[in-house]
Amino acid sequence: MDKLRALTVYRRVIELGSFKAAADDLNLSKAAISKNIYELEDYLQSPLINRTTRKLHVTEQGRSYYQQICHVLDSLAQADLSVLEASDSLRGSLKISVPMSLGLLEINPLVCDFMKQHPDLAIELVMNDHYIDLMEQGVDIAIRGGAALADSSFRSRKLTDLKRVLCASPDYLEKSPPLVTPEDLSRHHCLVYSLSSSSRRWSFKKQQERLDIELPAGRYVVNNSLALVQTAKLGHGIALLPEYFVKQALVQGELQQVLSDWQAEEHSLYIIYPYHKEQSQKIRAFIDFIVQHFTRT
Repeated sequence: MDKLRALTVYRRVIELGSFKAAADDLNLSKAAISKNIYELEDYLQSPLINRTTRKLHVTEQGRSYYQQICHVLDSLAQADLSVLEASDSLRGSLKISVPMSLGLLEINPLVCDFMKQHPDLAIELVMNDHYIDLMEQGVDIAIRGGAALADSSFRSRKLTDLKRVLCASPDYLEKSPPLVTPEDLSRHHCLVYSLSSSSRRWSFKKQQERLDIELPAGRYVVNNSLALVQTAKLGHGIALLPEYFVKQALVQGELQQVLSDWQAEEHSLYIIYPYHKEQSQKIRAFIDFIVQHFTRT
């Protein structure tokens, strides 16, 4: 039995939830995956996974074993990195996950600048507004809006606060009922960003007063912020958006902020990475590069 390969196979089976997915991920046959698991269980004289026709069930011993071997495999990977990255030049690859809209407007130009500084480094940039499983997808670094992660498998650094504003086109506001308090939103067309953790509940505060508004069923729901900006500019309703995305439209008069005396609940932008990779030279370099950019802006 190749012990290191068997441990790697077992880890990916647990993380991906099936022999087939692990086989695809490791570029092995399903038979090879099964053989490694059987040999590992035979060596340990203990079942790690109970198999049924539909699902894998990890045993109590199997779960404990998985947690321990992750530390071992991560330490080995870090030892390799310490040698591979010993030179001043960054080499290898980075897989980075970012939200689509922020990626297009802000992060992709930064990635291009970073690549220019480090020509031996290859970068795969994954733009997706959905929250993907970073471990399953093999992502080294993610940039996400929201709250800090509670998952102890990851580290996070706050990049900036994301102030959000309520806005609509002048044409829409001219033809719509007056908007004096957040409760008046019930009489308006509210444009909804579907991937928000509170897509149909908007929270506002003014001094000591706080209001949570349940939105009525809207005519327009979308999973991309730039599409939401575009729809608001075309006069289809009111949107709650990060100020960064609408700053230019507000200056040019394409959108107008409403209820400016009420502050919408703020979100923050974080850079996230697996804890066992925090000593990687290329990951540290990219994180420092991004942090410095947001510190200056």
